[in-house]
Amino acid sequence: MAHCVVPEAEAILDKEYPVLDKGFIRLVDYLGGDERVVQSARVSYGEGTKSYREDAGLIDYLLRHRHTSPFEQIALTFHIKMPIFVARQWIRHRTAKLNEISGRYSVMKDDFYVPAPTDVALQSTDNKQGRSEEALDAGAVEKVRSSLSEGQKHAYGEYTALIDQGIARELARINLPLSLYTELYWQIDLHNLFHFLELRLDVHAQKEIRLYAEVLLEITKKVAPRCCESFERHFFGGVSFSKEEFAELKRRLEGSSSASGSGLTGKALERFEEKLRSGKQA
Repeated sequence: MAHCVVPEAEAILDKEYPVLDKGFIRLVDYLGGDERVVQSARVSYGEGTKSYREDAGLIDYLLRHRHTSPFEQIALTFHIKMPIFVARQWIRHRTAKLNEISGRYSVMKDDFYVPAPTDVALQSTDNKQGRSEEALDAGAVEKVRSSLSEGQKHAYGEYTALIDQGIARELARINLPLSLYTELYWQIDLHNLFHFLELRLDVHAQKEIRLYAEVLLEITKKVAPRCCESFERHFFGGVSFSKEEFAELKRRLEGSSSASGSGLTGKALERFEEKLRSGKQA
């Protein structure tokens, strides 16, 4: 099995892709690319798929049918700077290796996230974990942003005062807010990265982590463009249907005029209709 070098990936190694106001993502290293998936699959499927078109077809087949192990042959290592509240969501994906900067060993930088004016919003009335899309008055927005900024300055001032007094760093840090930026090295295989992206690119994910996911996908396309094309086609750009939803879809395609025999009612029927309208998981 030949060593895989991807020129497009080599060209962006250590390039800093900005995210949010002070964050970034950098591709530090990678192992394998599209060719690695094809090489790995041929161990099972044998020789015979040689051309670009045939290789792309094989990758598409593997992803579509969830033959995941060849995609685990590709690994990517990122250096990421993100607010702590984003990192707390990030590490819920337990299929990666990571190492985060330690506030016990290092004095934390005066770097805090303040939302852009367009990102300040009220709590959504129909989404318990999201924000409203209704625009706020400009004066109210600036008041919120000022309040966040002042709170951050106060917390960091107290933190540095404790450090200057010689208080242990592991204690001085404990009142620092979730808006503080942290940094980590994050290594993940392509199969699990696609699962991460499927969830974090979804419209229901918090906007801040969605922005990081968008950049991750942009970088990953440099490493494995054909794999990413299949991912976008079958997962990010597609929807799945439950057994009952599929029965309802089949009934409609057959032109049945009878009452729904799928068992979909109420909210379940509304979610199904939303999938049909928007092409997104409801």
